[in-house]
Order: sequence, then C-alpha cells, then structure tokens
Amino acid sequence: MTTNAIPAMPDVPALPSSELIARMSRQGPRYTSYPTADRFAPDFGSDGYRRAVASRRQAPARPPLSLYVHIPFCQSLCYYCACNKIVTGERDKAAIYLGYLLREIDMQAALYEGMNRVEQLHFGGGTPTYLSGEQMGVLTRHLRERFDFAGDADGEYGIEIDPRTVDAARIAQLRAQGFNRISLGVQDFDPEVQQAVNRIQPESLTLEAIAAARAQGFRSISIDLIYGLPKQSVASMRRTLDKVVAVAPDRISVYSYAHMPELFKSQRLIREEDMPSAQTRLDLLALCIAHLTASGYVYIGMDHFARPDDELALAQRAGRLHRNFQGYSTHAEADMLSCGVSAISAVAGSYCQNEKSLGRYYAALDRGQLPVARGIRLSLDDLVRRDLIGRLMCDFDVDLDAFERRHGIGFASYFGREQAQLDDYAAQGLLVREPGRLRVTSQGRFLVRNICMVFDRYLGREAGVPLVRMPYSRTV
Repeated sequence: MTTNAIPAMPDVPALPSSELIARMSRQGPRYTSYPTADRFAPDFGSDGYRRAVASRRQAPARPPLSLYVHIPFCQSLCYYCACNKIVTGERDKAAIYLGYLLREIDMQAALYEGMNRVEQLHFGGGTPTYLSGEQMGVLTRHLRERFDFAGDADGEYGIEIDPRTVDAARIAQLRAQGFNRISLGVQDFDPEVQQAVNRIQPESLTLEAIAAARAQGFRSISIDLIYGLPKQSVASMRRTLDKVVAVAPDRISVYSYAHMPELFKSQRLIREEDMPSAQTRLDLLALCIAHLTASGYVYIGMDHFARPDDELALAQRAGRLHRNFQGYSTHAEADMLSCGVSAISAVAGSYCQNEKSLGRYYAALDRGQLPVARGIRLSLDDLVRRDLIGRLMCDFDVDLDAFERRHGIGFASYFGREQAQLDDYAAQGLLVREPGRLRVTSQGRFLVRNICMVFDRYLGREAGVPLVRMPYSRTV
C-alpha cells in the first residue's frame, strides 16, 4: 500500500440544489440487494437454500466464493447503531457463540465440498474483535481447514475493528491470522459528538491502529465516518476530515446517519435538540464531497470514496464494480456465503438470511438444521431488474443495447410503465437519455436511489402491494 500524495481526479460530482433534494428526499432502499431483504419470505427455509446450493453445483461454471462471518457482540452501546448486535460484558457468551458458529461452518463446508474456493472474506458485526485473539485464531484456522482459500496476494480478506478493542500486538496477530484488509470504525473525532453518541474513542487509538496496520503490511486500510450525528457542525466535520485525509486511508466511507428512534431503541437516547437541521445535514454532505474529492479521492457512489489506485476505483472504471450486503465490492461474479446470526447469503439466484435471534439460531443448529429463517428465489423479472439497478448503482451508466442482448428484451417495451418517470427525472437534470444509453448525471449520482426505485416493482401499488413496506432511511 502506498502513502504518497493522491493525484487529483477531474470527476468532481456536483451536489443538487437544496430545493431539488428537499423535493426528492424520501424513504427508500439502499439496494445492497434486489429484491431487498424485507421481501424475503419464511417459506424459503433451509430447503430452499439447499436447492440453491445444488443449483450452483450443477452449473457449468462455478465462481469462487465470497465468505462473510458475522460476530454480533459489542462491549458498549453506540446510540446511533442500527446493526444486528448484542451489547454485553459477559465474555462467555462469545465462547458459546463461537462453538455454534463452528458447527454452522462445518455444515456449510459439507454442502460446498468440491466447490469451496474462497477469494474474499469479510468479518463484520457487531465488533469482530470482541472475540479474543485466541478465539479468532480458532475461527480462522477452522475456516481455512474447511475451505480452499486463495493465497494472500490474490485474496481479499478483511475485518472490521473497533480501535478501542485492539493494540499493536492484536493487529499483528490479525495479520498473522490471514487478514490483509482492515476497516476502522471512527464515525467522528470530535469529543462532543462522541459523547452525544456514547462512543468515546480518543484520536490516538485510531492513529495507533492505522500505524500498526501499515507496519504489519495490511494491503488496504479503510475508515468509516458518519455525517448527521448529534452535535455535528460543518466546522467539527471539517476538522475530522482533515485528520482522516492526513493519514491517507485507501478507502473512506461516509455514511448518512438514519435517525429512526421509533424503530431503534438506542437512538431514543440521543437528544433531539442535539440533532443537526436538514440544511446542516446537506452542508455536511457537501463538505464531505468537496473535501474528499479535492484531496484526490474518487467518489465511488453512495457513501464510498477511494483512492484512484484502489481496487474499488479500478473495478468501477473497468465496469466490474458490484454491490452486495457490505456495500460496494469487487469480485462481482462471486456467490456470497454468510455464516452467523442474521447473516445474509446470495447464492445461485437466491438470497437467504439466518435467524436474527441467538436463541433461534442455536435451536436450529441443535436440531442439526441450517439456521435459515427466510429467503427468496429470484424470478426472471427480478434478475433483469437486479442487473439494471446494479449497473445504475455501480456504473451510473447503462449500455441499453448490451443490456437488451443480455436479457433478450426491448428496454422501452419491457419498462414501458417506467418511461414517464424516467422522462421526468431527465427533465430535472438527473438523467441523460440517449439512443442506446441511460446515463446518470453528476447531480443524479446523489439521488441514484430514487432513480433505482423507478425500476423496483415491489414498491408499486399494483395488486395491493404498499408503496413502502418498511421504514427505510431517507434517500438523501
């Protein structure tokens, strides 16, 4: 990994006007999948998943696997967090969970025997480093005994860490356990913001973790930030961005905080009077875009920025960028096998999610069953729309002639009902419609979720389907 200055890139997206954003902002999916997870059904079950794996086995070409492992535990509660997590200081719970997780891995490995090549691995949570170094060693060795991992130079093996839970020795241990990418949760360096969200994280801990990761030869370092948190201001966010850019991570994620206290109890602990106004949120977004692109980072899309020599930026330029349940990713051809409570897999044209509660997750494994709670087998229409939404989210540009050949359809006739809304978005400067091409404009990139929603048939009103079936975050 290089630490030299990042060359400036000419493509600096322009933020839409406040008036347009106010008019377009609404609840909508983030499209880490299509159909979205709220469309999964309980009748899919473990039998549906086994059929999907059998379909993969019968396919003439079997792509490598992307493996995800979910560790749900956290030592303390961050008020903003909407992840599936368990806050506990009882470390024996992690030991019990690890035992069950190893059992699920064994069951999954048996299903994938002979087609178990892994080229991507990601540990998420919760806080994966809640596991002790010894427990993590047991888990990583077990995975490598059950699956065929690509070598370190070819595989992408990442882990999310909380800098408050590691030191230089632990980071060296993670590297020795096979991880070559590391993602650090920061959210904001400002002490008042940290106090307001109950995440006290001294700047020194983050800087020490980054220095240790570089010293151990981690191939990629990523930092996660959030804008829209309580007590945030343009001035405080600028200070945070200055500090982040100074350490030159390979990737920076700047997530929009979705304040939904009616859904997430922990968010009720945030004082409403501390929340930034709608205009301040827009100012924070504009600042993040301007600051990071001026510092040479490429705006990948949604919340992601990357150095121009990073694999995400290279994949986007080559048309190989992919979006999955972890956000933007490379290795678009890979099936995703996920293990752990609440984890979501994407295999052979299907999605499925494990049980969300530890009790049900454990009970299924005690019965000798895979802990699949729900899922969906994609229809031909789902596959067409997933491809289109994926290309819009990743490339912001769709070659309609190639798309029609790929699916054997005529775009204008297949999406006849959507044409009027596309024309409306084009009139608002969000799209350019050319013969054989659909292109998202620079301003439209910030409203790409709205554009993708045009093609989401599950958001329609036909057959009594509600416009929005769950409390999604707002699109901007």
